[in-house]
Amino acid sequence: MRRWSGRLLLSLCLALLSAGALVRAEPPAFVEAPDSVAELRAIERDIRDAVARVLPATVGVQVGASQGSGVIVSRDGLVLTAGHVIGEPGRDCTIILPDGKRVKAKTLGLNRDIVSGLMQTTENVELPFAERGRSSELRPGQWVIALGHPGGYRPGRPPVVRVGRVIDRGDSVIRTDTTLVGGDSGGPLIDLEGRVVGIHSRIGASTTTNLHVPADTYGDTWDRLLAGEAWGGRFGGALGRFRGPIIGISGADHERGCLVESVAPDLPASRAGLRPGDIIARINGDAVEGLAGLQQLLSRRRPGEELSLEVLRNGELVRVKLAPVARPRGM
Repeated sequence: MRRWSGRLLLSLCLALLSAGALVRAEPPAFVEAPDSVAELRAIERDIRDAVARVLPATVGVQVGASQGSGVIVSRDGLVLTAGHVIGEPGRDCTIILPDGKRVKAKTLGLNRDIVSGLMQTTENVELPFAERGRSSELRPGQWVIALGHPGGYRPGRPPVVRVGRVIDRGDSVIRTDTTLVGGDSGGPLIDLEGRVVGIHSRIGASTTTNLHVPADTYGDTWDRLLAGEAWGGRFGGALGRFRGPIIGISGADHERGCLVESVAPDLPASRAGLRPGDIIARINGDAVEGLAGLQQLLSRRRPGEELSLEVLRNGELVRVKLAPVARPRGM
């Protein structure tokens, strides 16, 4: 793969408009000046080619009322996504191809600690698929491309394309500056050769700090995911290492806030009457932007501090008061 430098990211992004809808990510401070116009044009061609290979396999994912993204990685319809998009193994769900075609699927396994998940289509149809790459080969500063469905799948809008750089890479997480929002969860992070090197998992407080599940972790746990196993942290959200106050729900990204998927007994959410299917839209007047946004708002509060939640239930606004608690030992 070529190694490129350059701070004219805007030029690169404008060149992608014909490949699909696009949101521009600002370049990080360490980007150097391009060596030549020829180099800039070459990287534009690499990005176009990579997007053309992966965009047809980038799908919208609908599991119950929750929406996210995913990417097909095999001819028989295996789909990589984020664990909190799946929620539980064995659920009926739907993947939506870029042209709007819907295909029935089933959720398989998930690792809640690193937020990885796997799905399988259940219809006998021929599907496009993307190649899986090696996340261990990523280096800080390397160009990467994010695809997904911010805000959920929208008819007539292709997967949205964003270009950015790797900030750092670990065994369980990749951090980039590719701009992600709610609904992108589960979508692919790809290198300039069109290989899936990560899956969008957690949206940071800043749009320049976004986290992805390394592609290698799927290979390391492939048999467990394929067998439909679920393991790792359960309640308190999809971030297994989140240690702030909790309200006792398992949630997922939703275009209007955080979707409550399940409620733990004897914790604030259940005592306040929250139910699966509720959508937490605001906390003390602050908009909730997906599951990670809910956790970020909770992290600013003290255990026992009363909070006012605006909850959407069957299309109607319900106001709920509760006080988060410290994470119980062993959770």
